[in-house]
Amino acid sequence: MTLALATLATFVAAVIQRITGLGFVLVLLGPLVLLYGAGAGVTLAVLLSLVASGSAVPLVWREVDWRHALWLIVPGLLAAPLGAWVVARLPEPALLLMIAAMAFFALVAGWIPALARGLRGRGGAVAAGATAGFMHVASGLSGPALAAHAVGDRWPQRSFAASAQVIFVAFSAVSVALRGLPTLPMADVVTGMVVTVAGIVVGSLLMRWVRPVWARRAMLAIAWIGAFVVLIRGIIALLP
Repeated sequence: MTLALATLATFVAAVIQRITGLGFVLVLLGPLVLLYGAGAGVTLAVLLSLVASGSAVPLVWREVDWRHALWLIVPGLLAAPLGAWVVARLPEPALLLMIAAMAFFALVAGWIPALARGLRGRGGAVAAGATAGFMHVASGLSGPALAAHAVGDRWPQRSFAASAQVIFVAFSAVSVALRGLPTLPMADVVTGMVVTVAGIVVGSLLMRWVRPVWARRAMLAIAWIGAFVVLIRGIIALLP
């Protein structure tokens, strides 16, 4: 049952990721943390994020703004070890609460205009990249900081969505290096990787018929539920 639920969540997340360009870990985080725990769940989500973004890069290669992406990638890679250091020192309840807090931030960041205004230009790119790199290692949720910078900098959506895949590949690769591979049954890990690629392929086919706004609504609904599930699990873990 655990593998079946994880497979379904991974497939849905990959389809949404391909259609919208974002949201893979945001959709996947709640189910994986619920099924596997905070440590293993996030580690698996980060590994699958690497697979998802890596599968999408060849499809959007020509639209990547490499110069802009590098301004975000470099500070993110420098901040990533701090995220790994924090995660390694937090007990399970605190880790669950931190993940929940990051998930809620990810969901409300787009409603904070001042955040986008404060992340303009190269200075904003450095701040957004460092924040995203830290959050990606800690929870896999690097998208909101990047999206806030893109809005503030008026980065065209197609170019940003394409460039984000390259950024996610870089952040996911260093996160896997810092966190290690998931300590889960090999069948769960391999199945997740295969289903992720399948979801990207199916998402590419569905892009002709599924409007991005519909996929985004589904993403937000699933992500809100997942964030509350992680929060409740963290609160329960604190109880004697």
